Amino acid sequence: MSFSVHGLAVSRGIAIGRAVLVGRVDVAHYFIDASQVEAEIDRVRRGRNAVVDELQRLLADMPKDAPHELAPLLDVHLMLLQDDDLTEGVKHWIRDRLYNAEWALTTQLEAISRQFDEMEDEYLRERKADLEQVVQRVLQRMSGTAVPIGDDARTAPAVARVKRRKSDQQAQLDGMLDDNTDVPLILVAHDLAPADMLQFKRSVFAGFVTDVGGKTSHTAIVARSMDIPAVVGARAASQLVRQDDWVIVDGDAGIMLVDPSPIILAEYGFKQRQGELERGRLTRLRHTPSITLDGQKIELLANIEMPEDAPAALAAGAVGVGLFRSEFLFMGRHGKLPDEEEQYLAYRAAVEGMQGLPVTVRTVDIGADKPLDHHAKVTKEDDYLNPALGLRAIRWSLADPAMFLTQLRAILRAAAHGQLNMMIPMLAHASEIHQTLALIEQARAELDARGAVYGPVKLGAMIEIPAAALTLRMFLKYFDFLSIGTNDLIQYTLAIDRADESVAHLYDPAHPAVLRLVADTIVQSQAQGKAVSVCGEMAGDASFTRLLLGLGLRSFSMHPSQILAVKQEVLRSDTLKLTAWAQLVLEAEDPAELLVQNAAKSH
Repeated sequence: MSFSVHGLAVSRGIAIGRAVLVGRVDVAHYFIDASQVEAEIDRVRRGRNAVVDELQRLLADMPKDAPHELAPLLDVHLMLLQDDDLTEGVKHWIRDRLYNAEWALTTQLEAISRQFDEMEDEYLRERKADLEQVVQRVLQRMSGTAVPIGDDARTAPAVARVKRRKSDQQAQLDGMLDDNTDVPLILVAHDLAPADMLQFKRSVFAGFVTDVGGKTSHTAIVARSMDIPAVVGARAASQLVRQDDWVIVDGDAGIMLVDPSPIILAEYGFKQRQGELERGRLTRLRHTPSITLDGQKIELLANIEMPEDAPAALAAGAVGVGLFRSEFLFMGRHGKLPDEEEQYLAYRAAVEGMQGLPVTVRTVDIGADKPLDHHAKVTKEDDYLNPALGLRAIRWSLADPAMFLTQLRAILRAAAHGQLNMMIPMLAHASEIHQTLALIEQARAELDARGAVYGPVKLGAMIEIPAAALTLRMFLKYFDFLSIGTNDLIQYTLAIDRADESVAHLYDPAHPAVLRLVADTIVQSQAQGKAVSVCGEMAGDASFTRLLLGLGLRSFSMHPSQILAVKQEVLRSDTLKLTAWAQLVLEAEDPAELLVQNAAKSH
């Protein structure tokens, strides 16, 4: 019987194939004899150590093309595996209650999970999912069922089963696919651990669906970076779907269709082919100048995390890097920060990789959803702190001048090799601006003192706090350019924790207050002859391209995979006609409605 499962759309596209289930381990509950206590404890210890060894090997052998978010996520799992609360609690249940090893492990998981549920901080609450994943992995090791997702041992039998099992309707469905190709596989799981996601990239899966997760979960982040159709938060998907069921993953709508009829399959097959054709058409725009119908030249830049991302930016037709997130050089290092030479070589590699095009390095933005060291001890007081409002970004840098000076010297030295700009995140106070400028001058003086070569840099500021957007005159006085970080600007303007699923529906880029702050920043910057760009998610969302053009924006910075879709909107736009309409959107009570209406007329 056909049915649908609804979840959250986190990575666009259509995937059609057979379901491969990665289920949770069933746990037996029974009491043991006192003589078996040490043997049961040893079983848990061996299972845990096997998982620790596996994760450490994955970290050591991390391929260069792996998503950069994975290393710090694996660190979290290693920390949880070696946490005393978990190991000592398991021993307690085995010794005092005589629970078998698996029962003790899951009982302690439930006890710790309740503590996570009571935490007010969203980031810490989300670690509950990480804890569940590592416990599942230990249970799989103990039961002998742990097979890495990317291994042929897991995928080859699935492919074989797909080729063997065919009812009349399934044969009809199979016939709709090319007989000369292997049947695509869709991974369906309760959740996917970072280690699984790392191996996913080398697997045969065309898409995935998970029971849990949100738009900012690690599975969603990695799915987007790998451009894989995905749906998360689909509740009981892994329990409702059977092994080898035909499934459709609609990453645009956030829906999984199970056992679809031939008519539905044909319809989605058509949508899938249309999507592939559209991608092909977009690829032809790569070398087309980004110019509107009325002759306005629009700058489309790329956001990157590491120097190795430069080729992808060039391949997408980016005319530079508008945001190099330098914090990824600092993460997953167990507290050992990169020294000046390592940072200098990384920034230089990015500059040289862009082959003469400009690169803007944002100084380290550690904190909130990008903690530096997951091994730091969390105190009870920390449970009540919101890291998005705490010591992060420039506040963190100014609190550690020695670290900040190291980064500043490295950036200045790399500027001798090409066009390199420097951008400061999360500024809000005049005192922060003055301290930052003083430290930049100090960094130059220190380089002069040792005779080091360095180059000129343009200095920019991120506008991502309402206080900054409302005091633009001060920012325009001190900085050469501004970049609007819409992700945080929306979060802080609307008082919405963007990682909190319970209020995710209120996170609204089209809110009148957000649009007004964005519009005013663009207008005031241009009035002062200063460059301004948008580098948040709005820049890469093609549904906002026309509005931003109408508001006067001429520089967008986004993930390389989003550039061509935005360029297509640019090429179809006439900014002279969009200006008046954009003002109507600004004044509207429901701007989103006007955006939808305009999109319908345009296409």
